[in-house]
Amino acid sequence: MDKEENTPQTGESEDVSGIASDRSETDDVDGTDDANETDADPDDPPSTDSSPPSDHSTSQTEPAESKPVESDPVESEPVESDPDTGSQSDPVTDVSTDIDGVSTDIDVGSGGRDRSSTDVDFDGVVLDDDEDDNQGLFDDLLSGEPIFENKEVLRPSYTPRELPHRNDQINRMATILVSALRGETPSNILIYGKTGTGKTASAKFVSQELESTSQKYDVPCEVEYINCEVTDTQYRVLAQLANTFIEENQTVIADRLDRYRELRSAAVDDPTALADTEFATVDELDARIDELEADADEMEEVPMTGWPTDRVYSTFFEAVDYHERVVVIMLDEIDKLVEKSGDDTLYNLSRMNSELNRSRISIMGISNDLKFTDFLDPRVKSSLGEEEIVFPPYDANQLRDILQHRADIAFKQDALTDDVIPLCAAFAAQEHGDARRALDLLRTAGELAERSQAEIVAEKHVRQAQDKIELDRVVEVVRTLPTQSKIVLFAVILLEKNGVHNINTGEVFNIYKRLCEEIDADVLTQRRVTDLISELDMLGIVNAVVVSKGRYGRTKEMGLSVPVEETEAVLLSDSRLGDIENAQPFVQARFDN
Repeated sequence: MDKEENTPQTGESEDVSGIASDRSETDDVDGTDDANETDADPDDPPSTDSSPPSDHSTSQTEPAESKPVESDPVESEPVESDPDTGSQSDPVTDVSTDIDGVSTDIDVGSGGRDRSSTDVDFDGVVLDDDEDDNQGLFDDLLSGEPIFENKEVLRPSYTPRELPHRNDQINRMATILVSALRGETPSNILIYGKTGTGKTASAKFVSQELESTSQKYDVPCEVEYINCEVTDTQYRVLAQLANTFIEENQTVIADRLDRYRELRSAAVDDPTALADTEFATVDELDARIDELEADADEMEEVPMTGWPTDRVYSTFFEAVDYHERVVVIMLDEIDKLVEKSGDDTLYNLSRMNSELNRSRISIMGISNDLKFTDFLDPRVKSSLGEEEIVFPPYDANQLRDILQHRADIAFKQDALTDDVIPLCAAFAAQEHGDARRALDLLRTAGELAERSQAEIVAEKHVRQAQDKIELDRVVEVVRTLPTQSKIVLFAVILLEKNGVHNINTGEVFNIYKRLCEEIDADVLTQRRVTDLISELDMLGIVNAVVVSKGRYGRTKEMGLSVPVEETEAVLLSDSRLGDIENAQPFVQARFDN
């Protein structure tokens, strides 16, 4: 026996790198290279590599050092390790090392990964016990008790089942539209009233009742709603109406085809199936099916742009007259349509009944402008304004009833103090009796209370909501101003900030010219700047009055009606104004007597 063969297998006690090196240089005894075995087996023959072990091997304890391997004339087969049973036939699978006084367990069989923590289960994951206690961004906000039961009730888009103090207007609309349920053409209706007086809500309520009653009595009657502030041209109005009726017609055709095809299948097996129908023979039924299929193929939706207006009109005409029905077209903000594209749309719609064969059309127009019909063609005005209904503003008591009716549904029980609803009604009554403003005020007060995690809505929340809504309104109005109006307004702000009061038009124009020169903008005439000041006055941004200067003529004196800092910040956020913030033209202070 060779001396080298009796040398203990110290190479097996090396660190991971040493083991990997030994395995890469030593083949299995049986001549096979098993990829699943990464460690040397104690029963394997000794390695022929006699290189000295690494320094770390001196501190390792090995069973092979106390009992050298004896030579045997017959080589034994290598013993495979069994990770499931934890057999001692492979002690190198989990080698214990002591490096710099730190006890470390090294899992050699898993590719040399160091699982050094003695408290960690190899097959498990240690979770942080405090993980469930971590609070996210919205957890704190959700921890409070909600105040609202159904916030959507306080939004303008909600149509209530009951409209207090509008019974007279609703009943009058119903008496006009009831003729549609008899198959007759109702008179056209124009509804007037300021913002927030219940015009749209009342009209939608009556429309829903009309459609539900028509289904009850199986009368073909429908209402189509269009917001002319969005759909503000003749092309868009006609295209939207045409596509609506085309979609409805396709649904009707599909239902009829299904019914006729079932009838045909039954008639093929039993000719008597056609006895109680409009078809005498199967051929007549086939012809009707072919006709419906051709109608469905010919119905082409109108694109939102690109067609000539007369083609859009003819498509809408054919679509609405495809089968018998009475149609009420509700045009909300009808004055915006007339202002943008004239009265051609109203003229065409009001004259359609003389050309329709199966259908009838009635127009219901809703407007905030009591005088918008003054700009209509006399022929349109005579045919359109057959019936007029005026919605007066609400007073404080009526607003209180409306808010109480909505609050009972919107808020949880006892979520409001007794002074919340009267205060909201009083604030809204000061501004032309606007119910929409009152509902916004109540909803915003509830939102502010909920954000502050208050248990109830109190008077202070209503006053905070009043300030917030006013500021939001100012921000929105100022943000949407044209560039020239923004420059004029900035000139007024500069004068105010420099202590000038009762600002006149000439002073504004001088500062305006210098601002335009600073940012390279076109300079308008003084008359045009005066018109822009009048528009700002109409929007409530400035308060301008005409004063007489005796022999010096008349001029406008004005002052800001909005917060200076917030308004200036909105103006400076417009990139089109460029470096207007750095433009500080000389403002001469005026000392009034």
